[in-house]
Amino acid sequence: MGAMSTTAQRRVLLAAPRGYCAGVDRAVIAVEKALEQYGAPIYVRKEIVHNKYVVRTLEKQGAIFVDETEEVPEGSIVVFSAHGVAPSVHDEAKAGKLATIDATCPLVTKVHKEAVRFADEDYDILLVGHEGHEEVVGTMGEAPDRIHLVDGAEDVANVRVRDESKVVWLSQTTLSVDETMATVGELKKRFPLLVSPPSDDICYATQNRQVVVKQIAPETDLLIVVGSKNSSNSVRLVEVGLEYGAKAAHLVDFAEELDEAWLAGVGTVGLTSGASVPEILVQGVLAWLAERGFGDVEVVRTAEETLTFSLPKELRRDLRAEAAGKL
Repeated sequence: MGAMSTTAQRRVLLAAPRGYCAGVDRAVIAVEKALEQYGAPIYVRKEIVHNKYVVRTLEKQGAIFVDETEEVPEGSIVVFSAHGVAPSVHDEAKAGKLATIDATCPLVTKVHKEAVRFADEDYDILLVGHEGHEEVVGTMGEAPDRIHLVDGAEDVANVRVRDESKVVWLSQTTLSVDETMATVGELKKRFPLLVSPPSDDICYATQNRQVVVKQIAPETDLLIVVGSKNSSNSVRLVEVGLEYGAKAAHLVDFAEELDEAWLAGVGTVGLTSGASVPEILVQGVLAWLAERGFGDVEVVRTAEETLTFSLPKELRRDLRAEAAGKL
């Protein structure tokens, strides 16, 4: 990372990495390619990623977002979101004679596979995550009789397992590292024989975005996080910024949501974006700030990201013909 300047004059510390991660990029492109390859409409179960702008943009191109599989007309193509789905959702799609494109992030799929393996080995699985989050719902659906949700350190006292010698923890990928490890620490006090997953389940992108916010927060009078309120990793960035020294922090979807009153007495603005946020929205915030005297932008980089994921294999098949054949 380059040295940060010490001037208190108006400047922006622009976090890097920020924005789209490999899993989000793959999911959004999957919907775009499906529309291009098969034509509209393409149905998407839940938001493909948690970002208003992305959803609106895809709707304009012909994507139709639904909450439940049963809302998709028989014989149609449906895309499953980056957050993953339970096996029961695949069964619903089959019953509805739907052709499916699974855009689940491969890192979420890894957690699903770990859940299945540990359940097969008769472990009780303690899933650290937030109740109701789509990723949590999908993961728990892999082994509902074996998985117990632990929603924060304060929830540890409520956990009941069959055999304290056969307990493993897994995690929602989009939590903060600090939040997860605080909960795991309490779980280990309660269950000394608790097994850790074979690899850290916190997504690399979630972790990287939090690390750079921790770096800039102590010098930041105002931290702006671009992201939607239902984006877990975006919300965490605000929390991490405040915890590590930012004097104020706000989450916004668009530049027009910014309030000039936030700039009163501010010398340094920190700027980042969640893992489901396209760069065009960050550039809009930078333009808004520049118009108000914050044109000095310094990039603060703590990691390089080169990971990419191949597109879902279903995009290499004629899904319209397959769906028609099921009718």
